[in-house]
Amino acid sequence: MENVLNNLFGGSKPAASPEPVQAGDSDFADFAEGADPSPLPLSTPSLTFGGAAPEQTIRPYTKWYNVHERHSLSEFKVEGLILSCITVVLLLHLLGARLNRNKAKKWIRAHASPLAAEFALVGYSGVPASARDKTGDELLGALADANAAKGDGILREKSLFEFATYATGRANVAFVDVKLVLVKRFNPLTTLIETVLGFFFDSFAQPTDIVEAILYPFDGKEALTVPALPGAAELRATKDSNTKSAFDGFVWAIVHKECMKQVRDERYDVSLTFTKDNAKLPSWLTVMSESAEITDVMLTPELIKAAEAAGDEFEYLIVSDQPLEKPATIEETVPRKRIFLKYRLPSSNNYDSLVPIFSYFLRITDQLVQSARFRPEVLRKVKAARDEAIKRIKKAGEEEKLEELAVEREKARKAKRDLELKALDAKAQKKFLEKEREKETRKSMKRQTTRA
Repeated sequence: MENVLNNLFGGSKPAASPEPVQAGDSDFADFAEGADPSPLPLSTPSLTFGGAAPEQTIRPYTKWYNVHERHSLSEFKVEGLILSCITVVLLLHLLGARLNRNKAKKWIRAHASPLAAEFALVGYSGVPASARDKTGDELLGALADANAAKGDGILREKSLFEFATYATGRANVAFVDVKLVLVKRFNPLTTLIETVLGFFFDSFAQPTDIVEAILYPFDGKEALTVPALPGAAELRATKDSNTKSAFDGFVWAIVHKECMKQVRDERYDVSLTFTKDNAKLPSWLTVMSESAEITDVMLTPELIKAAEAAGDEFEYLIVSDQPLEKPATIEETVPRKRIFLKYRLPSSNNYDSLVPIFSYFLRITDQLVQSARFRPEVLRKVKAARDEAIKRIKKAGEEEKLEELAVEREKARKAKRDLELKALDAKAQKKFLEKEREKETRKSMKRQTTRA
């Protein structure tokens, strides 16, 4: 009965004895017996007073610790070439920047004396605190001492190839801006490219060291432009302060013949003049003037001597009241009197021959105020060229307005036509378009007949 119940309800079965591993099955020979449970013997450390000395662990000799055996310098040729190029470029950059700074310092040291002699303030530092409470000769002395103390500081470095200075505080002159544009010696590749382009194309100028100075005269407007500096009240108190610095407007220039064409092409004001050689000038200089009478007044013996001493480094001295760019609006034709000076810096850094022309440039307004008042006939001739330019601008403006009105009328006509076309059905639209084509055909035939 017990066996029957076990068979019906799954009673416990007797554990089967494991079969012995056959001797021929070598893959499972290692698992025929269980692991040996006996523990490994432990080595007991010595407990003596001195203790056992620690065993020295010495890493095996490998090439990992001998870089010279794993690598050689021949593997770093590219890196060495790159580092060499970077070093050369850095040295050229530093050397070129230093050469430009030294050249600019030598220029300002040669020209600081005439600037300080003609202007009360030189540089960008403004009125010194020591001179704000002084007047008269004490004020002039304090300003002169301050200018002398500035030294090379009156020249500001705007970039590695551009330096500038500023001066103000003089009769008949509002202020003067001077800019030095030097060769980019810190970037020989750029200089080489500019030199090659200038050699093959006239539109590219050769890289040279130049000085560009612009003087802005008062022209009778001292009361509006002089700031509230010490001594300004005395200037305003003069009875004729509104007219004492005024002079007639004109365009006149003395130009080196090598850059004459470039100056005429780049400047609108000089294009109003005519060119004529003068027997008083050297053969390499010429005069650009609007009137022979203006030339007689402007071409003084002092200017001739200074220009001749400057030699080939001198490029031009221009007195102008017209804009540099061709005016596009009536507002741009308003006269604005300025005086321009440009010359190249000599490679020898010897400015003895160029200081006279720079000094004359700083004092030229005195001669203009004294002598630049011409006969009505001369002024009418000068004014005629300006009136002609104004007429051209007005005519161009009127033509532009007419074109704009024509465009607006055409837009309105097209909008009206589109509305009328949308309001029609398909049959009427087809008839409308056919009429338009017939009308255009008649117009084109009429044009052809008229031309014939």
